[in-house]
Amino acid sequence: MIIFVQNFKFIMTPNIPISILELAIITQDSDASATLQKTTAIAQLADTLGYNRFWLAEHHNMPHVASSATVVLIGYIASKTEHIRVGSGGIMLPNHAPLIIAEQFGTLETLYPNRIDLGLGRAPGTDGLTAQAIRKDFFEQSQRFPQNVAALQEFFSVENAGAKVRAFPAEGIKVPIWILGSSMDSAALAAAKGLPYAFAGHFAPKQMVQSFEFYRNNFQPSEFLDQPKTMACVNAIAADTDAQAERLSTSLTQMFLNLIRNDRKPLQPPLDSLDGLMSEEEHFHVNQMTSCSFVGSKKKLETELKQFIKYTRIDELMITSPIFDHQEKLKSIQLMKEVIDDMRYSMTVLKKNCNIILQFYFFS
Repeated sequence: MIIFVQNFKFIMTPNIPISILELAIITQDSDASATLQKTTAIAQLADTLGYNRFWLAEHHNMPHVASSATVVLIGYIASKTEHIRVGSGGIMLPNHAPLIIAEQFGTLETLYPNRIDLGLGRAPGTDGLTAQAIRKDFFEQSQRFPQNVAALQEFFSVENAGAKVRAFPAEGIKVPIWILGSSMDSAALAAAKGLPYAFAGHFAPKQMVQSFEFYRNNFQPSEFLDQPKTMACVNAIAADTDAQAERLSTSLTQMFLNLIRNDRKPLQPPLDSLDGLMSEEEHFHVNQMTSCSFVGSKKKLETELKQFIKYTRIDELMITSPIFDHQEKLKSIQLMKEVIDDMRYSMTVLKKNCNIILQFYFFS
């Protein structure tokens, strides 16, 4: 009986939540207004389906990304949904004074209690020249990221009531803070501060597994978290068939190719073939950046995601889905939720069968 239980645990798929990172990318022949309307519709669908979080990113000086005023958009999306957590994936803290971020997110949490997340990143979310335009001392502040995270936490704390500089209405408000990153540095900070850690596997998956392991091995329990909590963000494109999903994913490929070429374009329509589109070197770099992508039918995705979750041991899965056609994107989000729900159902059935077998052996 002991052997059976060990083997049973080995094949179990963790019952993990699924969330969405929405990049609010403007598609070809569209504009910011239409994109934000689509973003709202995506959030509302995710809310109805039971997704856990809906995060928005901070980018600047990008004509085809509509989420530059991230805090404004978070508040709007929270006002248009009912249950889903809404947050930043992330706020690029070197761009901002910790006091201002505390005031903004304290206000959001006051308006939408228990629904706001604050994901923090160190990068500028733009190019170097624009980073300097946002804040003259950006590069100095990026080196002070750990100290600025600590300052932000202090503004949220009740203990700051005696300070000369206070953040209202943030003081005493509990907004979950996540450390976001794509390297060992962010893992080290999250571990040292006892904060949850989210990895940007959707564009920089190279150090993901090593970073998660370092984070878990060096995690220091805190007042915010008593054990490690990890989330991986991946690209996910689902369709009725593998072939349909592969075709939709050519928009994702083109997006990363244009990023490598520094060719700023809106999200492009899918292609029937990628033959001759890129050089061998470009193909290598695109594949490296998109290696943590899940593309296919529900059956294919369930198999691959089970392996991924088991390998990475993540506590939560976040997906981003750069799909050109809005209806196809909505369908992909629906199918991805069905995949996760099917995995949970399979686990529940296995648990029930296990209990029956254990009872049989015990009473026979």
